[in-house]
Amino acid sequence: MFAVVRTGGKQYRVAAGDKIAVEKLAGEAGDTVTLGDVLLAGEGDSVADASKVTVSAEIIAQAKSEKVVVFKKRRRHNYRRKNGHRQQMTLLRITDVGEGKKAAPKKAAAPKEEAPAKEAKKPAAKKAPAKKADAAPKKETAADKKPAAKKAPAKKPAAKK
Repeated sequence: MFAVVRTGGKQYRVAAGDKIAVEKLAGEAGDTVTLGDVLLAGEGDSVADASKVTVSAEIIAQAKSEKVVVFKKRRRHNYRRKNGHRQQMTLLRITDVGEGKKAAPKKAAAPKEEAPAKEAKKPAAKKAPAKKADAAPKKETAADKKPAAKKAPAKKPAAKK
């Protein structure tokens, strides 16, 4: 079975086992993602209802695509600028294209019960003594400020006659 999915503003024709490079998706290598925007699905010449089809994929890696060189030039103005850019992308392996099948949920880390026990054993941290609320911050006065250093006037060379 194949499907046409839209992700990152582009459309891809995928089938189970295909590897594709798409715009960056959130997730780490090994995570399972579901490509939800299925535009068309079918098998051979027959077309299935795309709203019932789900496409699940596994993230192979997060990578950068090839470098795109941006070169700007204005003729006869001695203006040249060379710049490069590598777009972030995600490599996916399509694991399943099927009707009504739900993709496996992401692996959720089970909360550890050891963490609260460790915190209970730690001694209570000492609190800093509270500052008096009625003590107002000291304001600077004109007498406290240092006078600015005066600069000597710049000497100009004598004009030639």
